[in-house]
Amino acid sequence: MSTDAVVLSALLLVALIGFVSGILRYDLVALSILLAATFLGLVPPERTFSGFGHPAVITVAAVLVISRAFFQSGLVDLLSRAAQRAGGRTVLQLLSLTGTVALLSAFMNNVGALALMLPVTLKMAKTHGIPPSRLLMPLSFGSLLGGLTTMIGTPPNVIIATYWGEVSGTPFGLFDFTPVGVGVAVAGILFISLIGWRLLPVRQGQDSPEDRFEIEDYLGELRVTEDSKAVGQALGQLKADIEGAPPVLAVIRDDARIPAHRFRGVLQEDDILLVEGETEEIETLANQAKLSIGFASKEEKGESGDKEDAEKEKSGTADLNLGEAVVMAHSRIIGRTAAQLRLLERHGLNLIAVARQGRRLKGRVRDVRFENGDVLLLEGGDDNLLEQLPELGCLPLADRELKLGKPRKLLLSLLLFGGAVATILTGWLSAPVALVAAATLMILTGVIDLRSAYAGIDLPVLVLLACMIPVGQALETTGGAAWLAEQLLVFGAQWPAPATLALLLIATMCLSDVINNAAAAVLMAPISVSLAHGLEASPEPFLMAVAIGASCAFLTPVGHQSNTLVFGPGGYRFSDYWKLGLPAQIIAFAVAMPLLLLFWPLNG
Repeated sequence: MSTDAVVLSALLLVALIGFVSGILRYDLVALSILLAATFLGLVPPERTFSGFGHPAVITVAAVLVISRAFFQSGLVDLLSRAAQRAGGRTVLQLLSLTGTVALLSAFMNNVGALALMLPVTLKMAKTHGIPPSRLLMPLSFGSLLGGLTTMIGTPPNVIIATYWGEVSGTPFGLFDFTPVGVGVAVAGILFISLIGWRLLPVRQGQDSPEDRFEIEDYLGELRVTEDSKAVGQALGQLKADIEGAPPVLAVIRDDARIPAHRFRGVLQEDDILLVEGETEEIETLANQAKLSIGFASKEEKGESGDKEDAEKEKSGTADLNLGEAVVMAHSRIIGRTAAQLRLLERHGLNLIAVARQGRRLKGRVRDVRFENGDVLLLEGGDDNLLEQLPELGCLPLADRELKLGKPRKLLLSLLLFGGAVATILTGWLSAPVALVAAATLMILTGVIDLRSAYAGIDLPVLVLLACMIPVGQALETTGGAAWLAEQLLVFGAQWPAPATLALLLIATMCLSDVINNAAAAVLMAPISVSLAHGLEASPEPFLMAVAIGASCAFLTPVGHQSNTLVFGPGGYRFSDYWKLGLPAQIIAFAVAMPLLLLFWPLNG
């Protein structure tokens, strides 16, 4: 192996560590590796940013815009309505939910499809008394399985299709992935819906924000007295000045309750602060601000008389507008605190609690540094929750009202997308050109506005792809891919070619479980072609194996954003993914292998 190949392999090892550790976000890791490869002479300077114009990146961007257009036209809501008619049986619900999200994922971004179905699933769980932990992981896996079925269903398929076009001159078509992908998806969905969900744990107390966070364990009422330090202070200033202060839910003044996010002005004598937290936190605020204290536990409040019940109705949390949201992978709040973001002052959102890995975090919430997958309990106006959360990079978990959309937009979105598919199938236009044309026409015809189109583009994923593509090309030009393929051939020298294909599929699955699936596809594509050449076999089945393996990231919550999104709302633990993910991955492998050999013979 050449010196350049050794250096590049070392860089890729560093990248792998960076992807797995999560110390830096994956797009920043990829950009750092690309720049390092350029400075070391492994990637020519004129090719450093060539990935940003690569057909795979353009195609993914176009699909993301089309996905957002489908949502705004009301198409997704029609499918969501159909999913809600499944009745009370868990098996039927799972078949409906996973089937719907898989259908959506075949033609739109799978993370977007999951995000749209997540509130529907939580509502269904609450309505029928089913723990969300039994539904959410199957929903996530369904989104991954659906992406296998078409070229535009998931970024790895786009990468493999365009890479094969560069190698052979003829890229894979839109439905070349369908024969194997549909077989794997159907088998996976049937297993998950009929048997697999029974392997998942039952996590109690997940049905609502109140249950998950136990927000009424201790509700305190603190009265502002004549000599209180709080007199004349703004609510935000009071909370900032006192270390360890609990969240203030509302201010009660003259029998009128004002939610914290709406309170303006300064505190006055006889105001009552409704706070939520541990007794020690409430006492800290009372002592330092010289407030008159009075609080009771849930059990004590349950023993109150009719008069006290009326008071509780006035001062409890019944009509506070509470909502939950999940911090997404690209969120700008990751690594920052509520105090730094000034959530209340700038966004009108009052942070009440944070849950991580299914457990509520203790301590002062304003100082918690947010992480990917955290579940936030927020109080604010309904408009604020819906408008501000997407800008912060958070996914609201509250069920939204489904809408049918405008028939004109719905019809136009379907016609434009159908036209793009037709031009791709006839060979008149390439996939990137046809899909970009469809996305552009959707904007020009008003199916989606320009701001929403840009908002729908997941920039971190595009940056990851654009940075890793030149690095993947360098892996091939330096001889690194050929060397790695030779090591696999030495390892399996006595094996028949199908066994080596199986080894490649397993290796890609394992890699995708710990790093972004698009990065896994970029790295494994040149290795798979070199491996095929070493066996004197056709490269197509090896590339298809990489596409399947890259999207079967079922073993961890970090292998794919869909898995991360359900981690908090489902109350899962890291080990829970193995319980369903391992058998699902085995079934995917068992179904994929014969289908690969049937539809993509090794001898071409």
